Amino acid sequence: MDRLSSTPVLPRRNDDVTQLGMVWEQVKAPVIVPLLRIAVFLCLAMSVMLFVEKVYMATVILAVKLLRRRPETRYKWEPMEDDMERGSAAYPMVLVQIPMFNEKEVYQLSIGAACGLSWPSDRLIIQVLDDSTDPAIKEMVQVECRRWASKGVNIRYEIRDNRVGYKAGALKMGMKHRYVKDCDYVVIFDADFQPDPDFLCRTIPFLIHNPQIGLVQGRWRFVNADECLMTRMQEMSLDYHFAIEQEVGSSTYAFFGFNGTAGVWRIAAINEAGGWKDRTTVEDMDLAVRASLKGWKFIFLNDLGVKSELPSTFKAFRHQQHRWSCGPANLFRKMVVEISKNKKVSLWTKVYVIYSFFFIRKIVGHIVTFIFYCLVIPATVFVPEVEIPMWGLVYLPSVITMLNSVGTPRSLHLLVFWVLFENVMSLHRTKATLSGLLDLGRVNEWVVTEKLGDIMKTKLPTKAAKKPRVRIGDRLHKMELFTGAYLFFCACYDLKYGKNHYFLYLFLQSITFFIVGFGYVGTYIPQS
Repeated sequence: MDRLSSTPVLPRRNDDVTQLGMVWEQVKAPVIVPLLRIAVFLCLAMSVMLFVEKVYMATVILAVKLLRRRPETRYKWEPMEDDMERGSAAYPMVLVQIPMFNEKEVYQLSIGAACGLSWPSDRLIIQVLDDSTDPAIKEMVQVECRRWASKGVNIRYEIRDNRVGYKAGALKMGMKHRYVKDCDYVVIFDADFQPDPDFLCRTIPFLIHNPQIGLVQGRWRFVNADECLMTRMQEMSLDYHFAIEQEVGSSTYAFFGFNGTAGVWRIAAINEAGGWKDRTTVEDMDLAVRASLKGWKFIFLNDLGVKSELPSTFKAFRHQQHRWSCGPANLFRKMVVEISKNKKVSLWTKVYVIYSFFFIRKIVGHIVTFIFYCLVIPATVFVPEVEIPMWGLVYLPSVITMLNSVGTPRSLHLLVFWVLFENVMSLHRTKATLSGLLDLGRVNEWVVTEKLGDIMKTKLPTKAAKKPRVRIGDRLHKMELFTGAYLFFCACYDLKYGKNHYFLYLFLQSITFFIVGFGYVGTYIPQS
């Protein structure tokens, strides 16, 4: 009786599986296969565009190095010299703006570095724009400003009644003070940036001797790049951005996106461009594009490094990447027509800005990474009728990866980790990019990147004896876990039934998604 009563169960299960298989086969040929082939074609097309862009930039950089086309050889530059007759009047008036928001850990470092710039004290104004909402922090910043003022530094502590426009609003308000009218140039340093004393002496001469120059941008150097593996990955990406992307823009079209800090602007260029605007989360790039459309040229100084801090917690890094991905896409949406109709710049410059600067780097680069490597390739393990050519699967991605890594030779041994981590971050960048393009969701969300300063040096030794208090909800990241589960399932299926050995990559990528999804990435900050 037991055997007879149990026998009907297996056929039902087999029938269910058979029916699902039949439905899959009926849908696969007319619907799934064509759609997946279209997706593969589009991804391969975007990969080719990205490959051509990377090779083009590598060629330009090679030519710049071989021909030694340094900014000093392309533009007039003479060192600042004291004039016995004019005295300090030989130096132009310079305004240094330091925007802040609850920067408890780093405010002393940035203010101290700005006040230590080598420039006549009567020709320099330090302006601390404090938008802090914590009264205790505001008091500490104000005390620090008074301390430097007592040493003879012309430092101004400025606050406002609201945070309208966030950083752009603070910078715009700072330019309205009466004493700014005496200044010719303005330097911007975010709260975690520490310029060397000779920063102004190396940048201002370009602006003095070349009236067409509107911006001189320095390069970021990272004081905490070795803090954890995540900061090493960031260093690789940002070194490529500065050493390659910014250098190419500066050398070929005298245009690149202002990085929002460690740069010197000609105030006349800011005014002619329409001043600061808060319509996107990339007010720096917005200003740069508008200024370039007015005919102003930019210079990037690759050998002028300014110390700064990388976000070392995953939460801070994710917020930063959302802003950096959503903002450019949203700005592209708002300015593409204005750029195409502009008559003050050449056709090739417009093509460069629209196609290379915006479309390839800010949109295609993010979307193809996630869609192709995390969705389309894994999906093909279920549809063997759809094949991906080896050149698009291995050769092009390998060349692109190697070209991306040239900015940080010391981290070449981390290349595999960097690729896997960048694929994980492409999930957030793609989501943010689409939000910017469609003007949806958190398109105007502004979250200030958390800075730690010396907190890890002071807190870790005292907290080492305690077990970290981990709140599971704070560490779990659902999108990463869901994507990791999808990739793991694809890998298992490919291991069992596939013939292309995709599972070797899929298992590694799924593990990376799980590591990030469970919060085991970045620096852990001990709770007090």
